[in-house]
Amino acid sequence: MRDLDRILAVLGEARRRLIRVALVLGPLFGSLLLFELKFVRLSILGLPVPLAYPWPSPFYNITAQVFRAMVAWMLPPGVELLNVGVGDSIVVQMEIGLLLAVILGMPWIVHEVGAFLLPALRGNERALLKQVGLPATTLFALGTAIGIVFLTPFTFRLLFLYVAAMGLLPVLGVQDFVTFALLYSLAFGVVFELPVFIYALTRLGVVRAVAWRRHWRAAVLGSLVFGMIVTPDNSGITMCLIAAPMVALYLGGAYFAGRWESRETGRRRPSFPVGAG
Repeated sequence: MRDLDRILAVLGEARRRLIRVALVLGPLFGSLLLFELKFVRLSILGLPVPLAYPWPSPFYNITAQVFRAMVAWMLPPGVELLNVGVGDSIVVQMEIGLLLAVILGMPWIVHEVGAFLLPALRGNERALLKQVGLPATTLFALGTAIGIVFLTPFTFRLLFLYVAAMGLLPVLGVQDFVTFALLYSLAFGVVFELPVFIYALTRLGVVRAVAWRRHWRAAVLGSLVFGMIVTPDNSGITMCLIAAPMVALYLGGAYFAGRWESRETGRRRPSFPVGAG
């Protein structure tokens, strides 16, 4: 009975944390769908300063503005987007709004997850969580930004070169475009978490550093499988574009894990005074 009470208490705490997250993400998601950003340029001390303020607009909202920016930045000139399904435009706005809400609310999500897990962690695990929290968040943001700014536009341009070479019309469904762009960009954010994951497992004593180096072939195969799963196309090009940096990040994580383990081994090794014995 005591175990059941403990399980119910954990479930109740998880429910309370999820409600607190929803109370933040819900209004944020609604605002993205119901408001647009109107931009103005003010002159402060003779310098033009761009500012933006929200304005009610349920159709041309913030998600629609982000979508247009994605089209202008990511797609090559001449590519036409088609609204294939009746509700594709609505689904696209909701997908973009959900992603933006999660990104903007990520600090609160991390806070709630950390507050939920903290009582169950030991002292060394708490210290590790605090130590890797900032690098993990920074690497995820960096990977996602690289995916959005560089690699996703490059991939679209590369794929449409094949379309032009075959004399086909450069046409793309709007939902296919958004799904590919969001999943592909977020995949790079997840991939950039790999060094933190490897380092943390070694710090916790779960995996020795030598095991990461010994199984690099399995890491290459796993990177290819991960790239195949997360990319929504079947060209093989996008799979390799994700797998290549993933292997490099794996090797980097193995290197830093090895450095930490060597440092800890040196600390634990007993030191003898000079001339002893």
